[in-house]
Amino acid sequence: MPDGVSPETGDAPRDVVESLVRRGMAARRAEQADEAMRHMKAAVALARFGEDPVALARALHGQANVERDMGRTRAALDLYLEAVPLCRRGDDPLVHAHTVRHLGDVLREMGDFNKARRCYAEALVLYRADPAAPPLDVANAVRSAAILCEALDEADQAGQLWREAHDLYREAGVEAGVAESSARLGRLD
Repeated sequence: MPDGVSPETGDAPRDVVESLVRRGMAARRAEQADEAMRHMKAAVALARFGEDPVALARALHGQANVERDMGRTRAALDLYLEAVPLCRRGDDPLVHAHTVRHLGDVLREMGDFNKARRCYAEALVLYRADPAAPPLDVANAVRSAAILCEALDEADQAGQLWREAHDLYREAGVEAGVAESSARLGRLD
């Protein structure tokens, strides 16, 4: 049994699962997909022993991200779909917002624009309601919604969202996001 897990109860403390997720994220950033997947699968397996919906949602979300990196969109979709209801039961609005946004991204990529729109709307409500939401996270969600509006030929709405993304990326100090937002706005004019 992994360290930090009580064999009598099967309780997996959030910090043990979170440690595995962080290791998986580090491996993902280092482009070590197999290593990232190993950590994320271990986090999911461990989190399933516990009764912490947020820990399981984070682990599922992490594994879904790696599945996307590996081009396994359907597997990612299934994991996000399992994670979102857990997020809704949990106590972490930012985990909820991240997970719903990523679900929206997969749905958009698969061409299910109506469901993607609902996901982005939910994510943006959560991000905008949380004063602690990092500007980069909010910018990424706004960017996703803007891309969807462009795909739906909703130029006015896309323009509003790209202006918001531009300001948020500037606040976050992400020049690539500022440049992309400016370029997209230029094409909409």
